[in-house]
Amino acid sequence: MGKTGSIFAGVLLSPYKHRASVVHSFPPMAKLIVAVLFVVAMVLLPRDAWGAFAAGAGALLAVALVSRVGLGHLLARLILVEPFVLCVAGLSLFQPNGFWIFLSMLTRSTLCLFCMVLLSATTRFSDILGALWRLRVPPLIVTTLALMYRYLFLIFEEAGRMHRARASRTFSQSRWFVWRRWATVVGHLFVRTSSRAERIYDAMCARGWRT
Repeated sequence: MGKTGSIFAGVLLSPYKHRASVVHSFPPMAKLIVAVLFVVAMVLLPRDAWGAFAAGAGALLAVALVSRVGLGHLLARLILVEPFVLCVAGLSLFQPNGFWIFLSMLTRSTLCLFCMVLLSATTRFSDILGALWRLRVPPLIVTTLALMYRYLFLIFEEAGRMHRARASRTFSQSRWFVWRRWATVVGHLFVRTSSRAERIYDAMCARGWRT
């Protein structure tokens, strides 16, 4: 995928940053519960609760500063997922008073995402899975999350190899051929991923795993 793809994969799949801070030493289950409550509160707030949104943003910023992770790292991860928020919130522009609805959706969604980014930056993913397990989240969901996180690394690596192999056989750099090349990579990657998922599931069942 090139240098840009490697940076994207590293930022996306390796969010945790170890620091000697109060936030890092806080129990993972407590951090997870607080994060979920914060997200629920942001969702349930009225559309024009701008004071509450500002207070939530201030609280997140204070926690980010105390965590000593670095605002640059947090903002880089937030920017990666922000386009999805813009696409969803942008649909509200076609409604009456669409601008204020768009602004409210964008604000609350960004605050929720920043909360999750901050949680993942100060808590190891294995600790989050352990907290979910102790909170009696259905085991199938926890197992699915663990497998998804584990094999995302392999998917990115395989996508990079397929892209390099395809690029080495393509001599045209026109926009049409670039898009066609990426479409081919995505299609083959989907087929290979599905086949690998079936093999992994069969191997797990052969070793006694049950849903």
